[in-house]
This record gives sequence, structure tokens and C-alpha cells, in this order.
Amino acid sequence: MRGFFDPRQRAHAPAQELHNGGFVAYAETPARADAILAALGPLETPADRGEAPILAVHDAAYVDFLKTGPARWKAAGRPGDLVGYIWPIVGRRPLALDRIDALAGRFSLDAATPLTADTWTSAYWSAQSVLAALDAVLGGDRAAFALCRPPGHHAGRDYLGGYCHLNTAAIAAQAAIFGGMAPVAILDVDYHHGNGTQDIFWNRGDVFFASLHADPATDYPFYWGHADETGEGAGDGTTLNLPLPQGTTRDAFRAALATALDRIARFAPDLLIVSYGADTWAGDPISRFGIETADYRLLAADIAACGWPTLIAMEGGYACDALGANVAGFLSGF
Repeated sequence: MRGFFDPRQRAHAPAQELHNGGFVAYAETPARADAILAALGPLETPADRGEAPILAVHDAAYVDFLKTGPARWKAAGRPGDLVGYIWPIVGRRPLALDRIDALAGRFSLDAATPLTADTWTSAYWSAQSVLAALDAVLGGDRAAFALCRPPGHHAGRDYLGGYCHLNTAAIAAQAAIFGGMAPVAILDVDYHHGNGTQDIFWNRGDVFFASLHADPATDYPFYWGHADETGEGAGDGTTLNLPLPQGTTRDAFRAALATALDRIARFAPDLLIVSYGADTWAGDPISRFGIETADYRLLAADIAACGWPTLIAMEGGYACDALGANVAGFLSGF
């Protein structure tokens, strides 16, 4: 299987994040990419396909914020990395505010995803990696892998969060549709719900989004991913959320996966995009499932057996000592 990664994806390295009332070391480190590369070996460097596929999914003002925000933060005399501390709640009217503090809240959902001077570069090349993997599949490959770092599934059309800045799965899905591969299904198997992906395609009938994740009643991102969220308008019925309790192990996860694959099969996609998070692993430091390394090959084989052309985009997974083996195990199922 071909895989793609650009070394510039390592550059994003915030010092800390706000977590449960205190500042802690940032969990989504460049060491994650290094651990995966150590297990898989060198991956192909993606070509630059430009900003157009990104702007087909993300708001232009938000993209400008990602590019210019850190410099504006520094110019305002703020120390450290750019991070919001005030957020507009639901129902507030849109305002043309210019102060960087206001923009930080406008374009984010949490205080755990700082911006640095290198964030845009890393996120941009993460998007280019997923577009390169898409081109491999469009060119006839059965499956391809994008080492997306930073990850993407928490990023919405105009907001960042959950360590995510550009929604790589959504960017690939839209590019696939523009390339004549439609409809598209996205299967999210990260520990946390892919709220950004759900938001982007909530009203769309040409993308089916299915997610297996920790119950948002107990886990981030809390406000999305409940079982009664099924889409609206043209997208009514094209969102499937399968929340699972903390402690879920292979057999229960596999049963939920079978449900998701059955629904996707009825949608009959031309392409499957898998948002793969290895934070479902039993030893992950910020998650609470019980999937073991040996389980990943079996779970991936269940997906591969469906026969759809498949693009696998890396999402979470924060236990660097096991991350490489968990990713390699999952990819081996294809």
C-alpha cells in the first residue's frame, strides 16, 4: 500500500494545552509521526496540489486566520502560542471583529489546540498528503494511506479544535466528488467523535458519515456524536453515530463496525474514506477503550472485505511507544 507524508508536517509543535483546568504538555507531538514512520518505513512525499481543494471545504476567512493568526498574536504582544479564551455561544450574531483575541474564539472550539508560526505549514502538507493518497486511489490503487499530522476530523468548515486544523477526510471527500467519484462514505473509527466531519456534511446527501466513538455523554467533544444525530435536509439519514461506552473491547467494537458497514453498503459508495484513530488502543493515555494491537488487523480486514476503494487518513493515537505497531497492524488488514 502506498503511503504519503511530508517532513514539514513535523513543524507544528505547540508547547502546551489547557486540559481539565491546568496546562499540560501538548499531546499531539511530532513524535507521533516519527513513531509511525519508524514502523512503516519511508513514505512518499506528496506533490503540492494547491489551496483550491482546501477552500472547497473550509471558509476563506478561517484559512486566512490559520495563516496570519500567529503573527498577529505576536504583534499584539501576546506571549506563547495563540489560543482562545472567549467563545461565541450558539445563537450569537456574526460580527466583523478584528481583534486577534476575538478571532481566536471565533475560529476555535477549545483551548487545547494552539496555533504556532508553523501550524499552517504542517496542516497544509497534511492536506496535501491526503490528496496524494486520494490520487493514488483514483488512479486505481485498492487502498492508500495518508499520515495526516496534524489530524483533521475535529476541524469544521470554520473552526479548529481537538488538535485539528484542516479536515483532511472532508477535503479528500470533496476532491473525490469533484473527480467524479461519488457518492463517498466516511467511516470514522477514532476514539473521539469526528464532529467537524459531521458538521461539514450534515446537510449533504452525497456523503455518508458513520462514526464509532466514545459516548459523548462522557467524552470529548460532548456536544456532537449522539445517536439521534442523523443529518438534516438533503443529508437526512446520511449520518450514523454509534456511541460506545468506556471500556469497549474488540467484540463489541466489531459488532458496531458491522452495523456501520451494513449501512454504508446500502449507500453504495464509489469510495470509502477511513478516519483511523489508534487512540482506541487499551493503553492510550487520553482514551478509555480496550482494543489491543492484535485486534486492529481483524477490524481492518472487516472493512477491506467490503471491497470499496479505500483511503485511510490518520487521526488520533497518543501512546507513541505503541502507535507504530497499531498503525501497521491496521494497514496490514488491507
